[in-house]
Amino acid sequence: QVQLVESGGGLVQAGGSLRLSCAASGGVFTINDMAWHRQAPGQQRELVATITRGGSTNYADSVKGRFTISRDNAKRTVYLQMNSLKPEDTAVYYCNCNVQTTPWTRADVWGQGTQVTVSS
Repeated sequence: QVQLVESGGGLVQAGGSLRLSCAASGGVFTINDMAWHRQAPGQQRELVATITRGGSTNYADSVKGRFTISRDNAKRTVYLQMNSLKPEDTAVYYCNCNVQTTPWTRADVWGQGTQVTVSS
């Protein structure tokens, strides 16, 4: 069974930086798109950034120029470098990957979430 384990969350002051990591383990044949989402209290989960297997990226307007998504295919890991953090970035951040366990089987897998808190 494929699992995603996130790390790197925490408490930081406004203007600071954090780097999130998400590593896949289990029966992974290959990983296609990888993404980070976030959910603030009382709000819907929103897409923050995506990256394809080839490295093409997309970002939510609210994080463009501040956040950078990257991946290491050999390590089956996706990263989110967050700079110039703002209090409104406070949320639980979730990793999401489209995983193939065989050449013919795909599934969307989610991590357990990691809390990011930005103090003003």
